[in-house]
Amino acid sequence: MRLATCDSRLAKRILILGCGGQVGWELQRALAPLGEVIALDFDSKDHCGDFSQPEAVAATVRALRPDVIVNSAAHTAVDKAESEPEFARKLNATTPGLVAQVAAELGALLVHYSTDYVFDGSGDAPRDEMAATAPLSVYGQTKLEGEQLVQAAGCPHLILRTSWVYAARGANFAKTMLKLAGEREQLKIIADQIGAPTGADLLADVTAHAVKRFLDLRLATCDLRDFPSGLYHCVAGGETNWHDYAQFVFAQARAAGIELKLREVSAIPTSDYPTPAQRPLNSRLDTRKLQVTFGLRLPDWKAGVARMLTEHLKG
Repeated sequence: MRLATCDSRLAKRILILGCGGQVGWELQRALAPLGEVIALDFDSKDHCGDFSQPEAVAATVRALRPDVIVNSAAHTAVDKAESEPEFARKLNATTPGLVAQVAAELGALLVHYSTDYVFDGSGDAPRDEMAATAPLSVYGQTKLEGEQLVQAAGCPHLILRTSWVYAARGANFAKTMLKLAGEREQLKIIADQIGAPTGADLLADVTAHAVKRFLDLRLATCDLRDFPSGLYHCVAGGETNWHDYAQFVFAQARAAGIELKLREVSAIPTSDYPTPAQRPLNSRLDTRKLQVTFGLRLPDWKAGVARMLTEHLKG
């Protein structure tokens, strides 16, 4: 790993790519106290943040010379990726790989997000970072390729694999379930996919914690070899399935005095709801490495979902 050029600036520059997405929006909040934040998305006017233009994005990063790059841009339309694999590869692998190369030139930290879809979802045990990958979909394969390109570039990096991401801003599974429960008396919801709903705010706060360690180390020593670069799993604590997740949402709504039309919720297998892309049944991720390395405790998924619902229902 290259050593950073010693820099006495107290103000640090943090570049967020994909700032318009769920995680990108929360990153702008979480990273603001740590330095000058430049937030770009695919439609940004002054600088190119469009990941369909790899060379232009790399040139933008090189021109801005950030100390930290946080990439939350991705092709996340899992089913659509099956019909446009090269476009998904450009957004999920090619462009992140070029950004990582520029980060290596600058001695900048790159934070990159990946997914449980790099695994085949077999078994019922949580997978750690050393577990064998075997993606079932174009989305999973291209995200795995992105991980590999970031690692190969040799820059200081954190790759955070996560799953079942939701945010208070915009649409999410819980809000969709509440809408349907207000319109229908019966719902059928998948019950054999297991994972942990993880808030975009939690991902952003974990990222800020890690970025602060990097910036503090860089300021103190200008030697990044002690920074714990690598691959980490980052999901909320506990586990559930989509059916039980929905039932938790309905219970929270009723406790808040919301009247639902819903009377019956049936649990169904994934096979009853075919999609173009195959989903992993087991999305459990072992987060012990992240918690030990960075001194963190990841809260149970219910705490984050309950807080998000409280804000949504009051609004």
